[in-house]
Amino acid sequence: MKQLLLALVMTATAFGAEWVNLWPGEAPGAKRPAKGTESGGSWRFSNIEVPQYYLFKAEKPNGTGVVVLPGGGYAMLAAGREGRQVGQFFAKRGVTAIVVKYRVSPNAALGYHFPVPQMDARRAIRIMRFKAKDWGIDPKKIGIMGFSAGGHLCSTAVTMFEDKFEQETEDPIDQVSCRPDFGILCYPVISMGETYCHGGSVRNLLGGSPSKELLERNNTARRVTKNTPPIFIVHSADDGAVPLRNGTDFAASCADNKVPIVCHFYARGGHGYGLAGRGDSAGWTARLEDWMKENKWME
Repeated sequence: MKQLLLALVMTATAFGAEWVNLWPGEAPGAKRPAKGTESGGSWRFSNIEVPQYYLFKAEKPNGTGVVVLPGGGYAMLAAGREGRQVGQFFAKRGVTAIVVKYRVSPNAALGYHFPVPQMDARRAIRIMRFKAKDWGIDPKKIGIMGFSAGGHLCSTAVTMFEDKFEQETEDPIDQVSCRPDFGILCYPVISMGETYCHGGSVRNLLGGSPSKELLERNNTARRVTKNTPPIFIVHSADDGAVPLRNGTDFAASCADNKVPIVCHFYARGGHGYGLAGRGDSAGWTARLEDWMKENKWME
């Protein structure tokens, strides 16, 4: 146990001293050992082989924690607008956040298809719950937030938490619950295999010729159950990259299963606007704050 905790605080040096590895040693699920292919800067990363998190600890923690998943089509991570800015936003409001650099690449040879990103997201939730006391977090107030393809990864976290992945380890952290207590989906990819899906995300997550069963498993609107936690969705009707049908499908499935859900769909906003919004969606984070305050996740 002591060696495990020491390993968890060891960081990779390539992109700063505060990125912390999700697992000690090699992360499970990869087809081969990491070979240092990661590239990027200014919080924009690609070919990620070592999954890590960056902690934004609130100065005055209110007991809530959020795991943040940037988007990038499962090919790269736009972790500035959809990561660093989000962590800072929450920390200023008493919410401790971790931004996750999960394994993604447009290079299929690296093997970071399903369920590798899902394992990274689940591990991040478990780490936050495992370290809740140290970080001033209530282990029953841990949510997850994702943007675009990160929104799809977020949607798998709120619907697949009862799934078992044989690649996951048996260390103490992987024994902790990975069920989020709430989910925040921002212009999320949801569909897999439908005419309105985001083709790049499907290809990078599931490969060039995924089976019908694999597509169905990852079409998360069909994975919602009564055990899915409360959900907040923001999306725009003019989103040309990830059509609004993705968000509305998930919302309808939540309604069918009586999952508490709040939706903010805007006429104009496009895609990839982060916290700032665009057009009608400018200021959408005020609605997010209202929702979190109503549920006692933010003061």
